Amino acid sequence: MASVVGVGVLRAHLLAARLAGVVGTSREVSLRSYRLFAAGDPRALIGIDPECAWGQRELLALMAERCGVSGDPRHTSGPDVIDPELTLAALDAFAERIGSVARRGAPVLFGTGHPHRLLGFYAGLADALSAAGCEVLTPAQGRCVDILTRFGLRTCRLDYVRGVAVVRELDSERPGCEPGLHSHSPLPVRVALGVAAESGGPLPELVVGDHGWVCGAGQLGFEAIGLADTDDPALFVGEAEGVVSVVVPLDDGVRSDHYHPLTRYVLERACLSQ
Repeated sequence: MASVVGVGVLRAHLLAARLAGVVGTSREVSLRSYRLFAAGDPRALIGIDPECAWGQRELLALMAERCGVSGDPRHTSGPDVIDPELTLAALDAFAERIGSVARRGAPVLFGTGHPHRLLGFYAGLADALSAAGCEVLTPAQGRCVDILTRFGLRTCRLDYVRGVAVVRELDSERPGCEPGLHSHSPLPVRVALGVAAESGGPLPELVVGDHGWVCGAGQLGFEAIGLADTDDPALFVGEAEGVVSVVVPLDDGVRSDHYHPLTRYVLERACLSQ
């Protein structure tokens, strides 16, 4: 069967949409995240409890290896860079894990801290896995979660949109509300998995997402795969230490429709395309 999105076409799309190559995330923002992670700041750890001591130099070397950023510590400003070959290789590994769970008909949990950008990407995968016989789990729907943000402690509500977990403000039922909040916190996935365990319901054999959804689940011993930008070192550290299975390096803040070819590519590689 011919690929819906060939490797060459997808590589060109990654570069044109700035999902890889020169990306929108700045070097300054990435380096700040590495400093915070090295200092053990929970805002950068997002659920990962690293086994090794990761200084800024070690983190920069890891991100150069796994993501393609410049490994030169003297490079301190300007746009950051992601190697599209690393993105493509990671997408293939990501698709292999999606295909494996589909073949087993195993339960899966999706969650995102980027609902404005990445909800459609995950929802397309959730639809395909559901059609393949996997149970797409929605534990703890409606539960309140207290998340510490830069604006202080905010009480949010865990919700699911097309099978993908998001967190919302408590008054988000009003007309015209946003699809969910941008969040890095691992607390929502901890709540979801805790409720699933307490209720005796099925637990996911795979957690798919980003930010704290991947780090929090992986740290609890669940297989977790996801997407990460150049300023998300926690996921790559988790991958290096064996806590996270697969991390796809890409810009997680471009227009939502730019991720649609990635959904098609993953589903084709996972033998789930219609």
